[in-house]
Order: sequence, then C-alpha cells, then structure tokens
Amino acid sequence: MTAIAVTIAGSDSGGGAGIQADLKTFSALGVYGASVLTALTAQNTLGVSAIHDVPPGFITEQMAAVYSDLGVTATKIGMLSQPETIRAVASGLGAFSTGPVVLDPVMVAASGDPLLAEEAVSVLVSELMPLADIVTPNLHEAAHILGSKLAESDAAMQDQANRLLALGAKAVLMKGGHATGNEARDLLKTPESEIWVTGPRYDTQNTHGTGCTLSSAIASGLAKGLELEAAVREAKDYISGAIAASDRLKIGNGHGPVHHFYRTWQG
Repeated sequence: MTAIAVTIAGSDSGGGAGIQADLKTFSALGVYGASVLTALTAQNTLGVSAIHDVPPGFITEQMAAVYSDLGVTATKIGMLSQPETIRAVASGLGAFSTGPVVLDPVMVAASGDPLLAEEAVSVLVSELMPLADIVTPNLHEAAHILGSKLAESDAAMQDQANRLLALGAKAVLMKGGHATGNEARDLLKTPESEIWVTGPRYDTQNTHGTGCTLSSAIASGLAKGLELEAAVREAKDYISGAIAASDRLKIGNGHGPVHHFYRTWQG
C-alpha cells in the first residue's frame, strides 16, 4: 500500500514553508503528497507582503476531491488564517477517512509576520484541536494559545503541555527550538506518557519552514504506519539534518529555507 499524506495549509510563494515545504518533506521521506490550499501568500525569505484566503467552499471542494479518491494514510494541517477556514477544515475531517491528523498551529511566520487572525485562535482550539492526533506548537504558539508567558524551563513546558491536553489535544509536541542551550529539546506529552526528544542546536539564520517541515515529517512517519513516538523521533532526526545542511543552500536575502533534500542532493 502506498503511503499518502495530505497537507492542508497555505502556499509560500518563496518555496520554503507551507504547502511547498510539506510536499518536499513528504517526497524526501518516501511518501506521496497531495494538497488542499487554504491561503495564498506573497512571501519570500524577507517576509509576507500579502495573504489571499481561499474561500471556505473551495476548501471543502478540494478536500472532497482528494479524500474521496486517494487512500490517504495521514493528514497534516498548517496555516488556517480565518475562523470560517478552520470550520470548513474541521467539517471535512469529520466527513472523510483522513488517517492520523497532525495539527501545526501556525500563527507567525519566521519573519514575524502574523498568519492567523486573532479571532481565529479560539475556533482553532475548540473546533480543530480535539480532532487532531497530535498538536505541534512552538513555545510562542503554546503561550499564545494559553494566554501565558513563554515557557522558559522544563517545568513550564510540562505545565503548558498538560494544559493543552486539557483543552482537548490527544498528544502535544512542545517544540523547544526557540529556547536556549546547546540542545533543541522537544517534549512529547500524552495523557499516559512524557518523552523528551533532543537534537543539536545549529547556529544558522536559515530556519524558514522548520515548523512546517517537522510536522510534515511526523505526518510522513504516521502515513508509513509508524507509532507516534517513532514518527516523532524520525521527524526530529530529519529536521535536525535539514537545518544542519541549510547553509549549503543560497536562497534569498533573509531567513532561508532548511535543506529538505540534504540526503539526496549532491554538493
């Protein structure tokens, strides 16, 4: 059976994040990728200059076309900028067989530009989070969802992960990439277990699309039939390598992308 993953997310015209990063990740990890576009962005390594939201009805049509025909084995959800966009996606998830769902609560681009309307946050939490098998916030996103200060310790990350579980998430991966220290430490928390997943921290500005790539890598593992912990560990290994190799690429003048094909490209 062919592993098939769907990304439901926004497009990055610069190619480093969003739908483009997701499809590259699926391909790099041996998974067939399909897509449902929720928004178009005019974006490059320097920032986001415009966002055009896809009408909710057309999002519904895309989901129906993909899920009714392809034997989807996992779904990744990224940028959903408006409340009605979120509701359309939530409705579609309930109507089709999606495989395990990975929700990356994208709120801000690497450049600092907002990607989620403030009024959409509560809808994301109440209507979409309970449908996801794992939610993957970074420290800033977790703090924003909870209305809390940024977690600056292991104990604070543990507390916020527990609070996200209480909001309806089945599992949470608190990403520690924005913390400090020599290691990038992520916390995988479920109601039954708590696991720290670590990797080296690299000194590079080429981190555009890291969150999209990691969540898509987790979806890739789940699409191939891995258990959640194994999928997270495989994804962590992949994103660490993609960041380490990012300076081999010379893309744009700002925050460049990670290297999705570092395992296969020569040079």
